[in-house]
Parts: sequence; C-alpha cells; structure tokens
Amino acid sequence: MIVADRKPFDEIVEIIDRYDKILIVGCDSCVAVCHAGGEKEVGILASQLRIKFQKDDIKKKILEATVERQCEWEMVEPILEKLDEADAILSMACGVGVNFLADKLADDIVVLPALDTTFYGATEDEGIWAEKCAGCGKCVLHLTGGICPIARCAKSILNGPCGGSNEGKCEVDENIDCAWQLIYDRLKALDQLENIIEIQPVKDWSTALDGGPRKRVREDLRI
Repeated sequence: MIVADRKPFDEIVEIIDRYDKILIVGCDSCVAVCHAGGEKEVGILASQLRIKFQKDDIKKKILEATVERQCEWEMVEPILEKLDEADAILSMACGVGVNFLADKLADDIVVLPALDTTFYGATEDEGIWAEKCAGCGKCVLHLTGGICPIARCAKSILNGPCGGSNEGKCEVDENIDCAWQLIYDRLKALDQLENIIEIQPVKDWSTALDGGPRKRVREDLRI
C-alpha cells in the first residue's frame, strides 16, 4: 500500500488561500488504511477548516466527497457534478491520485495536495506502517529472501552488509535493523545462503525506471 501523511494544517490553509470554494476529495483505499485521507479524515479536515475560517471571519465554502480510488476514472466520475460548486480540489489521495485528477481535470479546475506521500509499505501493527518496497523496477527479492535491500537498507546496498552494521543494527540509527543481517538470517533459515555470495552489479537506474515515467500495458485486459 502507499503510505502518506497529512500536511501540516497551516500549510494546507496556505495552499488553499486564494480559493473561495474548495472541494475536499478523499480516497478510501491506501491512504484510508493509514488514516491520512479516507472519508473520516476528509470530514475532520473539513470541520477544522470551517472552524478556522469562521473564527477568522473568512468566507470560504468547504465541500466534501470521497471515492474508493482516485486513480481510476470510473470511480471519480460520480463527483464531477460537484465541480460546478468549487474553484479548487483539495485531494487527500497519494501523489498518484493528485497527478491523475490534475491530468484529467486541470483544464477545468486546479487540483491541490493535502497529503505528503512517503513510501510503499505494509501494516506491521496497529498504527504502524513500514516501508517494504521502493518500486525500483528491478526486483531482486528472489535472491534476498523476500527482503528488499533498496528500501530496507539505509544505504540501498545491493551487496552487503556494510562495515557499519553492529549486532544486527544499522549505524544510521541503532533502532533500525540491518537489512543485510535480516537477509542473511532469512537465507540461512531457507538454506539459500549461496545467494548472498552472488555479486549483484550496480543498478542501472536508467533501465530500472525505463528512462522516465513508467507505464505498463496489458493488451489482454484492454477492451
């Protein structure tokens, strides 16, 4: 899932300052799971903004809407009728949702971000999400026991560990597990330690990222 945090309230107020009618649009997928941009969070932000503007005697209209996913057009279409009532959209989706809405609607209305997108993560415990994947486009998890050295090593080392590992902890932060210690332990448990001595070449980021914004087309799924 994509993990995000709500921007500081004062920053959001500054972002929407020039607009009088703001439609806050939430996303009930990833950012709802991490309690950053779902229907509940839309309601909270809307209430906070209304209270502030009323207190400051500023006339602004705050509208609310939430869709299941902001990155799929058919799920966004139901809120289009509300655009006539707004002069700006404040998106509480991840950066993908903001980009998607802006690409679709930017000729008609400005789309503004209310969240800071952070990483691809997984739920470790209630209220705790941890980065697991960097989306680098060249997966080596079959060699590392399912533990990503790009996302989970502080230095993104492909051939580790480095000399700063101490008792299984990273020198960057003693509270962070050394990813390569985790990889070693996992491969040992799986009887696959031979993988760790296979030297990986330096990652060619130009090919890993396809030289620019990535796109995948499945012709078998196209109508």
